[in-house]
Amino acid sequence: EAVVGEFRPAEVGESFGPTWETCWFKVELSIPLAWAGREVHFVWESDGESMVWRDAQPVQGLTKEGEKTSYILTSSLKESEPHSLTLYVELACNGLFGAGKGSMIAPPDPDRRVTLNKAELVVFNRDVYELLVDLEILLDMARLLGEENQRSFQALYTANQMVNVCDVTDPSTFPAARDLAAAVFSQRNGESQHTIHAMGHCHIDSAWLWPYEETIRKCARSWVTVIRLMERNPELTFACSQLRLISVLWQAQQFEWVRIWYPGLYAQILDFVAKGQFIPVGGTWVEMDGNLPSGESMVRQFLQGQQFFQEQFGRICSEFWLPDTFGYSAQLPQLMRGCGIQRFLTQKLSWNLVNTFPYHTFFWEGIDGSRVLTHFPPGDSYGMQGLVEEMLKTVKNNKDKGYVNHSAFLFGFGDGGGGPTQKMLDRMKRMSDTDGLPRVQISTPDQLFSVLEKESSQLCTWVGELFLELHNGTYTTQAQIKKGNRECERILHDVEVLSTLAMARDSVFQYPASELQRLWRLLLLNQFHDVLPGSCIQLVVEDALQYYTEIRRIGAGLQEEAVQSLCRDLLQPKAESTKSTLVLNTLPWERTEVISRPAPDGTENLALVTVPSMGYALVQEPLLPSQPVSVRKQEDGSITMENGVIAVCLDTMGRLTSLQLLDSERESVPDGCYANQFALFDDVPLYWDAWDVMDYHLETRKPVTTLLKPLEVTLAGGLRGSVRFSLQVGKSSTLTQEIILDATCPYLRFLTQVEWKEAHKFLKVEFPVQVRSTNATYEIQFGHVQRPTHWNTSWDWARFEVWAHKWMDLSEHGFGVALLNDCKYGASAHRNILSLSL
Repeated sequence: EAVVGEFRPAEVGESFGPTWETCWFKVELSIPLAWAGREVHFVWESDGESMVWRDAQPVQGLTKEGEKTSYILTSSLKESEPHSLTLYVELACNGLFGAGKGSMIAPPDPDRRVTLNKAELVVFNRDVYELLVDLEILLDMARLLGEENQRSFQALYTANQMVNVCDVTDPSTFPAARDLAAAVFSQRNGESQHTIHAMGHCHIDSAWLWPYEETIRKCARSWVTVIRLMERNPELTFACSQLRLISVLWQAQQFEWVRIWYPGLYAQILDFVAKGQFIPVGGTWVEMDGNLPSGESMVRQFLQGQQFFQEQFGRICSEFWLPDTFGYSAQLPQLMRGCGIQRFLTQKLSWNLVNTFPYHTFFWEGIDGSRVLTHFPPGDSYGMQGLVEEMLKTVKNNKDKGYVNHSAFLFGFGDGGGGPTQKMLDRMKRMSDTDGLPRVQISTPDQLFSVLEKESSQLCTWVGELFLELHNGTYTTQAQIKKGNRECERILHDVEVLSTLAMARDSVFQYPASELQRLWRLLLLNQFHDVLPGSCIQLVVEDALQYYTEIRRIGAGLQEEAVQSLCRDLLQPKAESTKSTLVLNTLPWERTEVISRPAPDGTENLALVTVPSMGYALVQEPLLPSQPVSVRKQEDGSITMENGVIAVCLDTMGRLTSLQLLDSERESVPDGCYANQFALFDDVPLYWDAWDVMDYHLETRKPVTTLLKPLEVTLAGGLRGSVRFSLQVGKSSTLTQEIILDATCPYLRFLTQVEWKEAHKFLKVEFPVQVRSTNATYEIQFGHVQRPTHWNTSWDWARFEVWAHKWMDLSEHGFGVALLNDCKYGASAHRNILSLSL
């Protein structure tokens, strides 16, 4: 489309936009004959991200923020090479980190324009460039190695000699100056020197400060740039070592995008995968959030990722890379081992706000005892630039250098893409084996972990979750995304259960495998670590909510098809048959519950039914409860409800003043306390607004006590009793809650709707309980973890806000209280107060 479009003249200094627009430029070049034998570059600098196209194929990504502003036309212009050619430049009107207004993480400026700052055809002087890199490394050695190290003085004096020898007006003096630097770089290390395994790295968030669609182009821009680097650096002989540019890439979803949208580029990637230079690692569909997806979702992340890698590259991943998510569930080691992975790499715990994690190389043990060898790059980053300072930091920081003598070094611009540059490589060539500096080798994940495995006999073991002491707000931010995730996980579970049963009963039924895979991949995409946590821009939220809507719609259709096949005979109307209702149970235990079913007059009738595990029942005559629900309003406006199992008392603001388990005659609510107490807190974090809630927010607690509609009875008892009330929350928000007690039910249900219009506020609901325990229990993927209810140590109070799945529980011997939810993840339990973040 771009090639056949109409073009107008454009000038340097001109601006283009608005935000998220795409502009195409037709660039006609004519290289002077006088430049024969010279290295010629096309230089393009703008505030946006650009892609150079040549012969209808992408050939180079250009991003000023990623230090890539030139496309090499020829390394040495030959007469046989074309001197006139036409390129097309695709300019995205957004920067490497989106288009935040005023700051990187501010909402995008919709009217931002990008300026074309430079468009030039230039001769690149490679000798001058190499001389400058030599001087940079020497001066960094002089500055950073310290006065007590003789190598710092040797580097400084060598740099001084180079300046004396070099005449900038006489290129013939450059080789002598470079020889002086080479003499320093060629002095070798001893055998005991620490070895740094450098791996090209290109971390691209699948969505964050830009929408999903822009990520597709980011992948192409970044990866085609890596291809160009690999072509120019196939084998670099230096210090008797064969060096290759190794690029580590993960996230099967991003490979799939490039495969669909850039087939020519993808074919080149496959070629370099076969050569062992593109290394697919990770093993998951996307780099998902490490806490909030369900156990089944996490299994599907690995299943879809490993299946893709096997089909496309002929191998599964043996390393799991998740460098940038906000904590790591204690269930992950078991899931990794079950999916063929025994090695794990991340660096995110270096962001801890309170405690410094004690290891960089260790064994991580999950809740079932499964262990994986884990490595945190000691440089605490996945976006290194190959600087001397970073190499020295990697060794100095390494907390396990007494046990292991190898560590990872991930270099390349990341988050918004970009990847490695030639200068990063050239810096590291000079540090390959230079006395005074750690030994640097271009390596692969397998080479690193293979060496670490040989050195692992004395390594320590960390048991349980890897909790990030930061970004606790991501458990709650963007409530609709959290709700969509939980609901769609449940829908896909039900569709698969019912479809499997239908296939077992009906040989004609076709299991909807391809449709389910598509829906799962949509759900897994939304579990990316800046989407499900809510730390993304509005455009991404809108995309995510549309995907949830699609999963709900198609999932409902698939579920209906499965039920029709499974229960076809039961659904056929029969003459003189009594009106009946088909009830299905997709959970693996028998359930007796009150349901709502349509009546002949179009209203809803309640019925008490029992349905077997993973089965169905045809209900004609509903069960009668042994004791109906009673609802009584007291003179003071409070209301009591009782069903023979539990008894509750609620005041006029809907707060629980009593919750009794009748068999034990045990009161759950302490005297003078209120459960179901809503509380509002200030939410003003230090920087990461959508990500963080700070511990000091707890000092701003204000109970919600402004009543809009007092407690009233909405169902008077029998099979169900219910009450309703409304509160004003903050300045502009309202909350309406219905509290329900069903016959035979051992729990109370709260249906809560909030019209939320507050800014920088945090709403929670609290349940003080008459239970004493030093630990609370929280559901996680396929299990649970216990966390302290006290703040004895800094490790304890750093977990003032934690995550859980469907329940949290505070129990002592013989008695306990659990708080369940259907769409929330943020929680806390301090002393005897269970709190759910809304």
